[in-house]
Amino acid sequence: MTESLPVDGGSLTLEQFLAVARGGCAVSLALEARGRVAAARRVVERAVAKGRAVYGVTTGFGSLADRTIPLEETRALQLSLVRSHASGVGPALPDDVVRGMLLLRLNSLAAGHSGVRVEVLDLLVELLNRGLVPVVPEQGSVGASGDLAPLAHIALALLGEGALREAGRPARPSAEVLREHGLEPLVLVEKEGVALVNGTSLMAAYLALAVEDAQSLLAAAEVAAGMSFDALLGNPAALDDRLGELRRSEEQRTEARLLREQLRGSELLARPEGLGQDPYTLRCLPQVLAAVRLGVDFGARIIDAELNAVSDNPVVFEGDEFVNGGNFHGQGLALALDTLALAVQYLAGFSERRIHRLVNPALNRGLPPFLAPNAGVSSGFMIPQYLAAALSNENQSLVHPASAASLPTSADQEDFVSMGPWAGAKLRRVLRNTQTVVAIEWIVAAQALELRRPRRGGEGSEAALRAVREFVAPWSTDRSPSAEITTMADRIGDGSLVRRVRASYAR
Repeated sequence: MTESLPVDGGSLTLEQFLAVARGGCAVSLALEARGRVAAARRVVERAVAKGRAVYGVTTGFGSLADRTIPLEETRALQLSLVRSHASGVGPALPDDVVRGMLLLRLNSLAAGHSGVRVEVLDLLVELLNRGLVPVVPEQGSVGASGDLAPLAHIALALLGEGALREAGRPARPSAEVLREHGLEPLVLVEKEGVALVNGTSLMAAYLALAVEDAQSLLAAAEVAAGMSFDALLGNPAALDDRLGELRRSEEQRTEARLLREQLRGSELLARPEGLGQDPYTLRCLPQVLAAVRLGVDFGARIIDAELNAVSDNPVVFEGDEFVNGGNFHGQGLALALDTLALAVQYLAGFSERRIHRLVNPALNRGLPPFLAPNAGVSSGFMIPQYLAAALSNENQSLVHPASAASLPTSADQEDFVSMGPWAGAKLRRVLRNTQTVVAIEWIVAAQALELRRPRRGGEGSEAALRAVREFVAPWSTDRSPSAEITTMADRIGDGSLVRRVRASYAR
């Protein structure tokens, strides 16, 4: 990654997005983008000078599109739009989401089809590079006509009327923060208000961040499942590559291969007589994890295109042409967000069932009740399983698809909306819940592996056990596991723990 990422409106990758949204990477506006933006701006200026009827420039918005705006009020129209649309409520969006929104709006405008001045893009660059994060309420967007309310709060901050926060400092009036940094507040001209608020930046930021989190979470769930497979004396026949070949599923073959690699050298998988077939949470691991992989890959495919999408309306083309369309509609993003939430929920439910099996003496194939050192006096891992069940139940409620229910807006001009922002907000909670459930499985499966001594698990399972022991001591006497669970969930969330574990047994 370069020190400063050139934003050109067409080549942003997920890795680059994450480097800016979460890594603090600086950005710059590519020279070729400056030329495109300036050319599109001249199209708008010529249209205004000729008195052409252009939606959102010389007309009202939404169901007010039939109202013609006098020339002397066209700039006031843009300011009125931003102020009226900044109607969000609720908690402020996290910094990574807002920085992602800033970058996506910048990249969309840099494509040169929105008709704004270069100065608008330059101010977005300054906010990103100086770590200035507009305060954007979470609630208020229906995910069509763009993420209007959230983006209006960003635009308001550019105008010096909203609020900004800096690292380590509370939010303050935008005008005050801009002045301290020597930045002039933006004064909107024709088309700029609608170009700033009309886009899918919130939904796309949610999805881009969630795809990375889900990829890391899937990898962590695979390792946890392998540990439990070892500790519960699973039958390796279920991981035979020929099963995936017959199913015509490359994803299933991938999952089975990853588990076989982790379990290489296990002394626990020579099955005692009379165990019979394994339960589905062991025997169907490749099939269920393959379904999750498909969901994550679908989200990745959608965001790969959306990172460089122009989601403005109207769109400016060469030849002084304005095309009115619906690129601001977030239905595809909403579908991906809802799908990803469902896929992630599978991981939590699947993991919770193995946790339950590990602690249940009727099902754990000879391990102590609740893996407790002195069952009765000690409750062992009884209540962490409760936590996993509680979070799984919460997920089951949260995965009802937001995009299944549309409510019309703007006097029925916007009569079918995506509701993608709520899908994204729910997904973040589902991801965190599932990180916690998978962290519990790592901890519980590690204890179970140690209770199987002197026999040892596979190379990967033993590497994962050693990683757990860096943060969580063996369970000898009862203690509060809350902080340890949170620590493990954090390590799972950033992906570093799994990468290190897998590197230790890769060949």
